[in-house]
Amino acid sequence: MLRTVIATTAVLGLAAGCAPDTSAPVKIRALVLSSNGQYVPEEVELKTVADVVGLSGSVADLHGGARIVYDSNDQDLATATTPEAFANALLKGEGRDVTASYISQDDVLWPADFHTWNMVTTYYNLERAFDYFHDVTNIPTADFKKPVKTYYFPDFTITDVSRDSLKDNALYFSAMESFLVLPFDELQRAPLAINAGVITHEYSHRIFNLKVYAGQAFPAALTAWASTGGPSPGANILKAFDEGLADLHAYGATCRSKNGCDTRFLSSSFEGPEYGSIPADRDLAKTDRCMDASLRDSIRNNSLSEFSGKEYRVGTLLASALYQAGEATGQRDILLRSIVTGYSDTSTATPGLLQLTQQYTSDQTNFTLAVASSAIISHITDLRLKEAVCNELMDHLQIPRDLLVGTTNPNLCPASAAGGTTCPRLSAD
Repeated sequence: MLRTVIATTAVLGLAAGCAPDTSAPVKIRALVLSSNGQYVPEEVELKTVADVVGLSGSVADLHGGARIVYDSNDQDLATATTPEAFANALLKGEGRDVTASYISQDDVLWPADFHTWNMVTTYYNLERAFDYFHDVTNIPTADFKKPVKTYYFPDFTITDVSRDSLKDNALYFSAMESFLVLPFDELQRAPLAINAGVITHEYSHRIFNLKVYAGQAFPAALTAWASTGGPSPGANILKAFDEGLADLHAYGATCRSKNGCDTRFLSSSFEGPEYGSIPADRDLAKTDRCMDASLRDSIRNNSLSEFSGKEYRVGTLLASALYQAGEATGQRDILLRSIVTGYSDTSTATPGLLQLTQQYTSDQTNFTLAVASSAIISHITDLRLKEAVCNELMDHLQIPRDLLVGTTNPNLCPASAAGGTTCPRLSAD
């Protein structure tokens, strides 16, 4: 697909006779999902870019050619005493600023090569994710902190797993406070960086880190809970909320696109039998997802490493339950705002997720699904929406009603919330 786009660009000819105007907004072509499911060149505006050649601005700063290595035997990592020192030890080669190439036609910049198409689309999608969290969830501009360094096609290796560099991924790496857009190999149809839903999912992890983890490279609650050497139910729940809410926000962002809401935003990248049922498994519109006894036991009894991979299953239960509540009441954006408001709140009456993790750091068994859900529920002020959210969470996450209704906390579920009837009730054990 990208080769076709580049060939199309070539027919424009090398018409540009001077350097491109770098003042924002910049009219430019990026790869955007069309109504037929294909990514096609479309004229867009980069509103925050300060240097269109180096693709840096107030939202992101792209950097190429870096080499990043995590090796548990690396003495530089072992002796690092600060997050900054740890990040520096990971970075074995700093790389350089990227250099984008363009052809100008009718005051619109066309990327002139494969990497420029990919980088421009990456910046554009990061900008769209920023806009979503700023405009829909009402996060103030100052809360986003500095522009995120975005490592484009780095050589990223986790030697404990493999000596080969990782590919086919895009991720927020909190240890470096950076996005990594890795080279693609198998995901030829729609590399993850051009999938706006995927980029918003990863941007959501950054927001979760800034709000729920207080911007810590190594979140205190996760670190404490995962280091117990045994079951880590609190850490498992926290990771599941991070993943599930990232999918929900990615969905919410698709609703701002010209094609409208897309609960299967992963399908344009993960298409074909080799990817199994990934798009279907994460489709928020599927209404019959239920917590089963085995998954509930895994939350309670697995260590964080043993739970790895299951956070997506629990996260999808959470996300689809919230999706159904928001859509049924027609209050999607209000719900999305309430969720982000519930990430951090110092009020003792309506503590946020950050404050709840701090409260239960010494005993993670008290950080239950009901407690984590309370951070969302207590920040919903509309009674109809609150009731719908409570019903869906009690049903699909199998949260006992008496933990959310009739408690000493008046900000939780109303008495009218009885729970849904989609999922068979699990026994108390």
